[in-house]
Amino acid sequence: MKSATIPSIRVEPAFRQQAESVLREDETLSSFVETAMSEAIDRRRMQSEFIARGIASRDEAARTGVYHAAADVHKDIVERLARSRKAKGK
Repeated sequence: MKSATIPSIRVEPAFRQQAESVLREDETLSSFVETAMSEAIDRRRMQSEFIARGIASRDEAARTGVYHAAADVHKDIVERLARSRKAKGK
């Protein structure tokens, strides 16, 4: 499959200099931009999935009438985390 190009964008010279100043050894501005876009795509996908799960959970709670207090959920999470840390410490 042929590769495609991303449209070029105009930026202020200072902004370009900032981007170039953080490049790692052997990293190009193009590879930096590609990595940044890839991470942004992944982050947006995860956000969309998180929102979808939240909406589904809300709908399920409305359907069943079963709700959980935030304090109870937080307590459960803290207990699970403590158990996990204790198990890893062994």
